Order: sequence, then C-alpha cells, then structure tokens
Amino acid sequence: MHGRFQGKNVHDARNNATLGQRKRGYNVLERGMSGGVPMALPRESKSSTKITVPAPIERKSQRTRNSTRPPPAPKNSRKFDAQVFLDTIGEGRKALLFPKKQTIFAQGSPADAVFYLQTGKVRLTVVSKEGKEATIGILSDGSFFGEGSLAGQPLRMGSATAMTDCAVLRIEKRAMVDTLHREHTLSDLFVAYLLTRNIRYEEDLVDQLFNSSEKRLARVLLMLAHFGKEGKPESVIPKISQETLAEMVGTTRSRVSFFMNKFRKLGFIRYNGELEVHSSLLSVVLHD
Repeated sequence: MHGRFQGKNVHDARNNATLGQRKRGYNVLERGMSGGVPMALPRESKSSTKITVPAPIERKSQRTRNSTRPPPAPKNSRKFDAQVFLDTIGEGRKALLFPKKQTIFAQGSPADAVFYLQTGKVRLTVVSKEGKEATIGILSDGSFFGEGSLAGQPLRMGSATAMTDCAVLRIEKRAMVDTLHREHTLSDLFVAYLLTRNIRYEEDLVDQLFNSSEKRLARVLLMLAHFGKEGKPESVIPKISQETLAEMVGTTRSRVSFFMNKFRKLGFIRYNGELEVHSSLLSVVLHD
C-alpha cells in the first residue's frame, strides 16, 4: 500500500514538474541516447500573438526620384527646321539669284554642291556626244537638283538652266552631308524627295514605252501645271517652247504643234501670253 502511494506521489511530482515547465513556456525533450540533461526550447503559448516586423522600406528622397527621370530638355534648345535651313544662308550655304536663261551649272563641270530651288523654274538638259540636246525635267519651287555629287559623281551629267528668274540656295557637298547625318528632319525630307522623283522617272519610262505621243504630251503639261495639288484645278505654265515640249515627250515639234492645237480647240488648254492648263486635259491621259 505504502509503495503504491509512494509510486503515485513520484508520478504526480514528475507531472507537476513537467506542467510547471510548460507554464513557463518550455517543451521538454526526451533524453537522448547518450543521456544528459533534457534540453528545453522556447515554445509559443496558445494565447500569444505573433508580431511580424516589416522589413524597412527604402524611401527615395525627392532628389533621388527626380534623378531617375529623363532630364528635361533645356528651354533654350533649338528644334531643327529643315525649311529654315533651306531658306537661309549660313556655313557652307550661299544664296544666289539667276536671271532667266542663265546657266546654273553646265554639263561636265565639277559636281561639288547641291542646289535647292526656292522660287522659279529650272530646266534640266543633257547633250549627247553627237550634240543632240534632250530635256529630262523641269523643276519648280522646293526642288533639289545636282544631288549626284552626294553619290560620288565627280562631274555634272547634265546642265541646269533658269527658265524664269530663280532664287537658288547653293549648299556645299560637305555641309550637306554633315547636316544629313546630324539632322534627321532634313534627311527625311531629302529622302522623300528623291523617292518621289525616282517614281516620276519610272512613270516616265512606262509612259514612253506604252503610251502614244498625244498622251505623253498631255501628261507632261499636267505635271508642269502641278495638277493634283490642292486648290489648283487650273494652273498656268511659264512660256515654254514647243521644241522643249517635243524633247520632253520624245516626239517631233510638228506632232507637238498638232496636238497643242487640238487641245486648245477642245478647251483643254489656252494661250494667253502664258500657257493655261485645265484639269479637263486629264481625260486625254485616262482615255483608252
């Protein structure tokens, strides 16, 4: 009896010790194989609240935040204006005036500059070895010419002559190349102009191969009058000889004279000191 109570007391004492340790927040681990004192580890009580400490938030100062943004453009920055560049003189640029019929550059002369036609009309011609002259184009305001120098052309392949009083800007080759590399606005304008003129040459070739001389003449007159531009249903062309028209069309002067008289009788064109072209002339080009 006494032994039974003693065993019970020992058992209760151990339970009370364990309970006391649990109340103090410890778990009792079982004794290891090598013996030794049981190791107690901290334990969360059921009633405790776990507090999570957030990581420190890295805050940027106003100066730091602003430094990550792209710097604003300076107030005094200059926006490149291609038209201003082409309308004013400056380094490598020279404004020139050419009276009617004066040669701007001649075939075989050094190709060392590009020209920009500000006002007037310029005739481009080529002379063969046999001395036969052909008109390859007539330019008006806002046109580039002589650009072959930029492609390494050492000598002029043709001549440029003022058909009217012309205001021309001469841009040296080096100045033009440097500006095209530096200013994309001008390079875009220049490339667009060259592509448009290349398309025009392709259309001229197709016209020469497949269309009659009557249609070719009508097309040349419409192009000289800038047909298709807004607000210009009828336009006036500066005086141009029938020989020049014959060279551009690729026919004889007598054929040009015949078709010009026909167009005038039909009301497509009118002579009044200058040649007035009506939009109705387009019917000749579209007629099959």
